[in-house]
Amino acid sequence: MEEIFSNKQPKQLLNKASGYLTGYSHTLNPYAGCSFACSYCYVRQMPISLFRKEEWGTWVDIKEGAAGLLRKELIKAKNKGAVSIFMSSSTDPYQPIEFKKRVTRSLLEVMVENKPDFLLLQTRSPLVTRDIDLLVSFKNRIRVSMTIETDLEHIRKRFTPKAPSVNARLNALKQIIEAGIPAQVAIAPVLPSSDDFPHKLASIVQRVCLDDYFMGDGSGGKRTKRLGISSIYNEIGMEQWYHSDAYLNVYEGLKKHFADDQLFISQAGFLP
Repeated sequence: MEEIFSNKQPKQLLNKASGYLTGYSHTLNPYAGCSFACSYCYVRQMPISLFRKEEWGTWVDIKEGAAGLLRKELIKAKNKGAVSIFMSSSTDPYQPIEFKKRVTRSLLEVMVENKPDFLLLQTRSPLVTRDIDLLVSFKNRIRVSMTIETDLEHIRKRFTPKAPSVNARLNALKQIIEAGIPAQVAIAPVLPSSDDFPHKLASIVQRVCLDDYFMGDGSGGKRTKRLGISSIYNEIGMEQWYHSDAYLNVYEGLKKHFADDQLFISQAGFLP
């Protein structure tokens, strides 16, 4: 299905953080919509998706003039107090179209000029490595959080066929860390993985956050249940992984390779 790209003029970029992200002062979404179309994405059950005629994953709104707007909003926000930003809460800031449109890069350039107190950059795209030259200037005011839900490529293809490969993400994460940029892996949501997954991560990163549908979709798993995700687990014969305790299997494996202060569960792993 052909994707629909639209140029939009946003009235506001920095939005007050709430709910799961109450540890932040603001959220920032360079785009609306998402080309990765992950089957389990909780945004599918949010108004931004439900009120659109197009299916989630088939459309992306490109926010024009975003840098100029952010420059004004950031000054105003910092005059009121500390500013911590979660980018992004309802899209991936590194949409494939970002390679051409560079909206996210333009926002990072603004934040390099006038740095927030903290920026969490949440993505699953290797395109983030393009902006290493900007990210390094944030020093300890940033954390790049790379989503890697599994180490099994056939599982990744079943749940997120339009997302970047596992190896591409691991290689990108390695480049980020080698550049001295604070980073973590977000196993979010926990998908079926191999016993070797913790070892693979330990060779690259020193901070891991685990989350699942039941803790992290903002509704105790109800949003995800409405998406019918359990049917995918049934089809691949891994029903045991669709359970509120399933993350513990991965967590126990991670504990063999990571110290307690390197492992975080759900919301705690995304806080500033």
